[in-house]
Amino acid sequence: MIESDTIKLLRECDAGIKMGVTSIEDTEKYVKDAQLRKILTESKVDHRKLEGEVESELARFHDNGKEPEIIAKGMSWMKTNVKLMVDNSDKTVADLITDGCNMGVKSLSKYLNEYVAADEKSKDIAKNLITIEERLAIDIRRYL
Repeated sequence: MIESDTIKLLRECDAGIKMGVTSIEDTEKYVKDAQLRKILTESKVDHRKLEGEVESELARFHDNGKEPEIIAKGMSWMKTNVKLMVDNSDKTVADLITDGCNMGVKSLSKYLNEYVAADEKSKDIAKNLITIEERLAIDIRRYL
């Protein structure tokens, strides 16, 4: 049970990190403010560092991780592009990223509660990812 919950939690972290990085990359080209660009870039670096930890932990279990759900990716891409076609301001970018962060925190919190038998290392990774997402949402509030 511990191994199964650990792998499941790590897979969800993997998918969440990939979704977060994709969202940042999809919106970066629209950012006008240098400070907002810096915040997004730093968060992307934080996501990538954690991605390395997740991949390393998954490798211990001979698991390749998890891609974000195709429907979720498609809906996110569509929402991002439609909103930015209508209004490609920093405010719109901040709004989209904040929504993504909130969804990520909610999902990861749910998975932490669901996979209670996961090992402490994977729980710490999930908590770190939640912290990264919460910090990003706070850091970009002034652009909303």
